[in-house]
Amino acid sequence: MSQANLMGWILIALIIIAFLGWFIWQYLRIRRSAKFISNSQFQELMHNGQIIDVRSSTTFQRSHILGARNFQLQQFKDSLSALRKDKPVLLYDNFRGQSVGKVSLILKKAGFTEVYILEGGFENWDGKTK
Repeated sequence: MSQANLMGWILIALIIIAFLGWFIWQYLRIRRSAKFISNSQFQELMHNGQIIDVRSSTTFQRSHILGARNFQLQQFKDSLSALRKDKPVLLYDNFRGQSVGKVSLILKKAGFTEVYILEGGFENWDGKTK
């Protein structure tokens, strides 16, 4: 193998390692800002919590968890004043959505301590919908 080929493979390996490192770092940041919970845990917390759907307004209008409010990621910082810090915030998105992770980081930075994310998102929800 020539030295140029070896350097190419090393560069590819370094790029892959950097990408995996970034992905793991993001995953751990989200895990520190919110707790992922099951359907049953989400349903238990719903009665005292603030349910926030971070999907698009069009998707929200088609169907959403009963009692949820729609705060899209793009305008989420503007909507913070509508949330109470003394009540749990229950977030959901589409299955494996990226928005809930970003929103949970915004909430943590704003001082919210009880932030929960529905595992599997709306597609995994088996409770009441509207």
